[in-house]
This record gives sequence, C-alpha cells and structure tokens, in this order.
Amino acid sequence: MRVAAIYDIHGNLPALEAVLQEIGRADVDLVVVGGDVLPGPMPRECLTRLLDIEQPVQFLLGNGDREVLAQMAETETDWYRTAPELWRVPVRWTAQQLDREHERLLAGWPGTIRIEVQGFGTVLFCHATPRNDTDVFTRLTPEEYLLPMFKQLEVIAVVCGHTHMQFDRTVGRIRVLNAGSVGMPVGAPGAYWLLFSPSAEMQHTTYDLLKAAERIRNTKYPQAQEFAMHNVLQPPDVQATMKALGRAESNSVLKIASIQNLKNSAKRL
Repeated sequence: MRVAAIYDIHGNLPALEAVLQEIGRADVDLVVVGGDVLPGPMPRECLTRLLDIEQPVQFLLGNGDREVLAQMAETETDWYRTAPELWRVPVRWTAQQLDREHERLLAGWPGTIRIEVQGFGTVLFCHATPRNDTDVFTRLTPEEYLLPMFKQLEVIAVVCGHTHMQFDRTVGRIRVLNAGSVGMPVGAPGAYWLLFSPSAEMQHTTYDLLKAAERIRNTKYPQAQEFAMHNVLQPPDVQATMKALGRAESNSVLKIASIQNLKNSAKRL
C-alpha cells in the first residue's frame, strides 16, 4: 500500500498542483491531507483540486482550517480575540471566499486518523501532535517533553506537520515523522511531503517558483506579495526557524499564524 501525506498547503495552488502531479506518477493508493489546507491565497481552488483527486482521500482538520471554520460560523475564538490584526486578516479573508458547502466539508474533518499501511504497520496521522492541533515540537525537542503525548499510543508511527519542517525521529518506541509543508516550506524552496511505499520516504518537489509567485500576486489575497516572496521564492531558513520555535516550546501551544510570525522573526536572526 502506497500512501501520500500532504500537509500545510495554505492555499498555495501551484505547489499543490506540482505535488499532485508527482503523486499521480507514484501509483499511490491513498492520499492523506494532514490539515491546514487553509488559510492562504487560493483557498477555493485548492479545495476543489483536492476533491478532484482520483485516489481515495482522507482529510484532517488543522488549526488553520479550524480558525477559518470558526470565522465562517461567526464564532470568535480565544485566538481570534487576542491575535494581532496582521494574523487575523488571512483567516477572515479566507473565510469570506468560501460557502456553506465548504463549511460543511471542513466541519466533517477529524482531528486524527489511524491507517494500517500494509508492509509498514499502523500509523496515526495528526496535524501537530496526537493531543491537539497546536503543540509545537521539532527534531531537537527533548524526548522527556514528548513522551506523555506518545507513550500510550499503540501504533508504529505518527505523522504530523504544523511546524512546516520535515524530520524523522523516535519518541520512546514510536517513529515520528513530520511531512513538512507543501505550501509554506522552511528551508530550500519547493513543496515537501511524505510517501509510504511502504517504507517512509521524505519528498521534495520542485516547481516553477517565478510563475507560482506571479500567480499568487495576481490573486486578491491581502498578503499576496508577502506570501509570494517569503513562502515561495525565499522561504525562511531552517536553523533560524529552529531557534525561534525552540524559544516557544516551553509554552508548547502556538496558534495559527504564530508559526508564520516565528518564521518572520527567524528571518531577522
């Protein structure tokens, strides 16, 4: 069984299209969309493209999707009440682009799923950690901090995203893999994802960045220029972002857009 895990698309349709082309060539049996399809510059287009995938697809709800869903329901979350306006703008704009059918779709996405990957074992897919969609950890986070989240799980592996950086590590007896980000990568430009074939293989898809940046700039997304520059053409540096995330780990819970804020901070380090 071949399973593709794609996370943190964030409305970046050109990146998603490139990854789906590779998935089509990889003879995949199942696609897991691991959360944070939203917010971003091409939300309707990304949802439409994901729903048109020929293979079976299972979706997870990420914290970004959840905040957009709350806005669509005219619910003010704790995060929305306290977040800077700069962070709230993409969530509010994305919610305004979607309709009731999209709302029903998002409301049906679970927080975690378990899949028996033939030849590999039982894998739990979550957005951030098995306990919620906002916990932050990296490949360097001390194991003792993570053990309470993972030690009771009866699985071979856990696949996550949220921090937009790929890694492959163990926590106790469980292999933990971060699929990276399709639409808002950290590190070299391109789109990152994960393939079980059935062994777990980190993937990096390249695509026409200049053309993608132009497509994004031509949208009505309120932060289109910044997105094109800092998420497509010149993504944040891995080491600087690791430092920024490391400072936040003691808080353990970061909410949507604070990831982008940390990456912006990383550019200044």
